[in-house]
Amino acid sequence: MKVIIFGSTGMVGQGVLQACLRDADVREVLVVVRSPIPQEQRTHPKLRELVHTNFEDFSGLEATFDADACFWCLGVTSAGMSEADYTRVTHDFTLAAAKVLVRPTMTFVLVSGTGADGKAMWARVKRKTEEAVRAIPFKDVYVFRPGMIEPLDGIRSRTRLYNVLYPLIWPLMALTKLVKPAIVTDTDRVGRAMLNVAKRGYTKKLLENPDINAAA
Repeated sequence: MKVIIFGSTGMVGQGVLQACLRDADVREVLVVVRSPIPQEQRTHPKLRELVHTNFEDFSGLEATFDADACFWCLGVTSAGMSEADYTRVTHDFTLAAAKVLVRPTMTFVLVSGTGADGKAMWARVKRKTEEAVRAIPFKDVYVFRPGMIEPLDGIRSRTRLYNVLYPLIWPLMALTKLVKPAIVTDTDRVGRAMLNVAKRGYTKKLLENPDINAAA
């Protein structure tokens, strides 16, 4: 099985990258990045890197993108961004890649976010992106809407604010895990669930934390 990961340096992307590198069924992992990954991360024999600076145009990469599954984990926080700028990264980048990736044998797994049915700007943009990707004729499209995620295995978010907040909300997360464990997930389970649905499918096309935990 060959897989492609966009956003492999983010928190969710790191989780699915680790899951893919550990899995015996995955023979090759192509990470598409805008800047080179650190040298120490390039040593795994399964891992290939494609540095591509223009995420609005992937033309000419059809043969490179020949794979069984794509995990789209690229995303940014909407804080401080205009709707146009957030749409460019969240929607336009995704669709530019999906139109080149599309083939009837590929499963596309899109990471969105819990609350994407809401009326906030970021929710509207994410929902628009979900709908646009679902309309593309992949073999399957699965949308992950994770909510509360516990980072494991040394994984850290690239968003500085999240790294500041995680120690502060840890008591709440621990209490929630104790009272309602299904609504909290972690980077390991998100990564394994994404790989599992690409390999075996799932009963739902839209997965939130309880489904993510079940799929893992």
